[in-house]
Amino acid sequence: MAPPSGGTLPPQAGAAEDAIDKTTVRGGNPPIEGRAGAAMDSALTTIGLPVALAVIMFGLGLSLTIEDFRRIGQRPKPVAIALAAQLLLLPLVCFGLVTAFDLDPILAVGMMLLAASPGGTTANLFSHLFRGDVALNVTLTAVNSVIAVVTLPVVVNLSIAHFDPAEGGDVGLQLTKTAQVFAIVLVPVAIGMLVRRSSPGFADSADKPVRIASAVVLALVIGGALLAERENLADYLADIGLPATLFCALSLTLGYVLPRLAGVDERQSLSSAFEVGIHNSTLAIAVAISVLDSETLAVPAAVYGVLMFPLALVAGGVIRRMHHGAGRRVPTREGLDYGAERD
Repeated sequence: MAPPSGGTLPPQAGAAEDAIDKTTVRGGNPPIEGRAGAAMDSALTTIGLPVALAVIMFGLGLSLTIEDFRRIGQRPKPVAIALAAQLLLLPLVCFGLVTAFDLDPILAVGMMLLAASPGGTTANLFSHLFRGDVALNVTLTAVNSVIAVVTLPVVVNLSIAHFDPAEGGDVGLQLTKTAQVFAIVLVPVAIGMLVRRSSPGFADSADKPVRIASAVVLALVIGGALLAERENLADYLADIGLPATLFCALSLTLGYVLPRLAGVDERQSLSSAFEVGIHNSTLAIAVAISVLDSETLAVPAAVYGVLMFPLALVAGGVIRRMHHGAGRRVPTREGLDYGAERD
């Protein structure tokens, strides 16, 4: 549109051009930031999401004791390998994927937020299902959740600085927001540990119901996030579906292969695969929406939260068949330093 002779556009024309500019991104589709909308800003995400995460992290605390942290010194190799993979290798893998797929900057930051999130109680459930070393999962989840209070803000802020999303100035993790992450992750875990220490009988009896509630809550959070964006779901899956699938598959593979190459036994390597491959997507969603106030940042974690279940089931089945096909039995609990599983 040519400006009039005065050299400036009239306000109406300028507004029209701004509107055109905002809707002619990526082949004429509305920009991703606009597609997120305000639908997710509902009671489910503003109230239910923090409560849901608190339930999940409280449940984790109910299963933890100080002894879980002491086991690191008793047999550090499987813990060190899994933590190194999760804290160092996975962010690099994720960065390579989002760069290769040329993701929209805000979705790229969302993927990096997911990569920086620790494993969760869902990894413990899969480990129990496929007869892994659940006690090792508990230890890894506990340690990684504490470390993530520091590493997650670092990864997110570096990602924002690199990818420079349009709303990057509003989503950085400053000191006050980092304190919110600390509260979201550690306070419910600490309360759960105090309950176990003061009333172990109650903690034991509540452990299974809280695990079931955690699984239900996880499904509701992911389902609610996707349902709120159902009109844009096809676009999100087209943008993030393949990168999220590859990231989950690579995480599960690295989580198993690296410990095996280092001589860790099969059962603990299986546990490592689930711990490294199954991220706490509820935490990533909560940080994105409740702490960073960005619905679009939560999209990768929500999509990943759906995809990780079938992928983890396939990975567990393949690993178990490999063991049986080679004529090997998965080791039993006796003689393992990490002790008996918790049902």
